[in-house]
Amino acid sequence: MSAALLLLADGRFPAGGHAHSGGAEAAVKSGRVHDHLSMAAFLTGRLHTTGLTTAALAAAAALAPDGLDAVDLAAEARTPSPAQRAASRRLGRQLLRAARATWPHPVLDGLKARHPGGAHQPVVLGATAHAAGLTPADAAAVAAYESVNGPATACVRLLGLDPYQVTAQLARLAPALDAVAAQAVEAARAGELPAASAPLLDVYAEQHGSWKVRLFAS
Repeated sequence: MSAALLLLADGRFPAGGHAHSGGAEAAVKSGRVHDHLSMAAFLTGRLHTTGLTTAALAAAAALAPDGLDAVDLAAEARTPSPAQRAASRRLGRQLLRAARATWPHPVLDGLKARHPGGAHQPVVLGATAHAAGLTPADAAAVAAYESVNGPATACVRLLGLDPYQVTAQLARLAPALDAVAAQAVEAARAGELPAASAPLLDVYAEQHGSWKVRLFAS
């Protein structure tokens, strides 16, 4: 286990993820997520759709640091919601700023120069993993973990759920997290990036973007 991996996966790493709920805020408002069981179902679905896709994109970026623009186009094609595309690029911009300060690297400098408005977050994550000396598998694992940890933390704040029970649920998801990360790396190495969709998350993102009062940015 690399210390760099622990640092990158730490929720306190200043990449801006704490301000985003990953669709959880809209799911809570709709009533679909209202307790620990419904949260668990939401996280499981998110992991196997958005989580798989972003993990594969992150692994692909880590595998091919000279081909990041192509991976960014693949990420754009797999993000149909304009609100989600904007959030992903905003998170990518924030992550890149933190990454360049932490692990200075020409790959990160080039990414900033070519995408001043921000590359997609999983692309930046993969490039950051490369700069930090991590593997594509590490990048995929962090992406898969972020796909459920952020929304889980948001549910604690939104619903006042027991944080111990929420953490226990994340622990129960650990085997699925490992499997999704492994599947993502395999797909990236084969050059067959998944496009697992979650249409309801797209709808939630567009609805959430129109709210005048909200706790999270997305």
